[in-house]
Amino acid sequence: MQNNRRVYILLNALSLVLLLSTIASAQDVWPQFRGPESNPVGTHAKLAERWSKTENVEWFQEIPGRGWSSPIVTGGKVYITTVTTEGKSKSPQTGTEYSNEYAAELQKQGLSMEEIIKRLNERDIELPNEVKLHYLLYRLDLKSGKVEWTKEFFTGQPPGGRHRKNSFVSETPVTDGKFIYVYVANLGLWAFDLKGNQVWTTPLESYPIYLELGGGGSPALAGNMLVVVCDNQKQQYVAAFDKQTGKRIWRTERDLGGKQPPYQRSGWATPYIWRNPMRSEIVTIGPETVVSYDLAGKELWRIKGTSLTPVPTPFAYDGLLYINGGRGRALMALRPGASGDITLKEGETSNQYIVWSQPRGGTYLPSSVAYQGAIYTLTETGILNRFDAKTGKQTYKTRIDPAATNFTTSPWAYNGKLFCLSEEGQTFVVTTGEQFQLSHVNELDDFTQASPALVGERLLIRTEHRLYSIRRKA
Repeated sequence: MQNNRRVYILLNALSLVLLLSTIASAQDVWPQFRGPESNPVGTHAKLAERWSKTENVEWFQEIPGRGWSSPIVTGGKVYITTVTTEGKSKSPQTGTEYSNEYAAELQKQGLSMEEIIKRLNERDIELPNEVKLHYLLYRLDLKSGKVEWTKEFFTGQPPGGRHRKNSFVSETPVTDGKFIYVYVANLGLWAFDLKGNQVWTTPLESYPIYLELGGGGSPALAGNMLVVVCDNQKQQYVAAFDKQTGKRIWRTERDLGGKQPPYQRSGWATPYIWRNPMRSEIVTIGPETVVSYDLAGKELWRIKGTSLTPVPTPFAYDGLLYINGGRGRALMALRPGASGDITLKEGETSNQYIVWSQPRGGTYLPSSVAYQGAIYTLTETGILNRFDAKTGKQTYKTRIDPAATNFTTSPWAYNGKLFCLSEEGQTFVVTTGEQFQLSHVNELDDFTQASPALVGERLLIRTEHRLYSIRRKA
């Protein structure tokens, strides 16, 4: 009897150790853009709420070149991409005085598209024939920040131009814990093992992006498939590739409506793999249209009326799918099981599958985040909105701070705080809840547009020149 009791206690202790190990392991993985659930929320109680260039900085590492891809983490290692340029490169731009407005002015003057591109190039665009690039994948140790290896996976001219607010490698890699998958829109796919050996590469056809603004949407993993969306001016498509070989499994041409170029047909939103109780689906936001596909590439449902310039990424929270339709368009929550065209009719804010819709709740650049029963959205100009996740009721809309005016990075949350990182490197820390309360501001004093990684008790922030590991000191 006594021996049985000892065995029982031992087995329970072993189970607890395994459980804690599993929890710690899950916390130490950040496999893709915006994290495991595409909703950047930290769970570790020791995550830092205050930092600067010196306070609570565990380490920082200079990263040469430029890239707005986010860091990903697996197996205690950090992986990040960058591009170095031979010769001069146009410096980043803060704010949202984009080429679109300037192009519209030039179109009113009756200029041809060739002349418009030429004028844009002079001010904002870096074209392929102007630069020779080196595309690099870095691996760093999570605890020390030491660079363990660097792999150059492509050298030469880029597949298209970029706006100076963009980078030539804004797409975030994705990992399954065994391999690192790198995607560069209109250029190719690469797979590396964790030692840095290239396992396979698949070149992709180059398509023109609207006004040579560059790419942005990241890849996603769906079981054995690597999924990419390429919305461009010639032929929009979604495709799946075998993650073990790089061979294409299927490709579905996207019919999102609209006219032929120069009508805007390009997009920058990352697809989301929605695993709900009914099925798994690939949710994509393209110009003016949201389309969901099954894992064989067959269309399931669509919603019309989203922005012409899609950037924010969809995600699921507490059983519902949340879609940020873009600046001036709807923010909406969907339940699973839809089919066909489920677009809201004029005057409607809900239907059989759309639980609620806030007609002008969408934002331009930052994606939304769900936390403690609320959906937070942040505009590129610093207006923060809070909505009830179940009902869509707006609880506040306010400017974060008079100094908070330029945002691209998606907000994230943990420990009862919401973090909003500006392009100038200031993180505005807001206490979550129904009443807006700005707690404090953290300064890094370096330009940034990348979204962070939340790994256990570490916060990884990428600025233009550095990768920081923010960790609360004991």
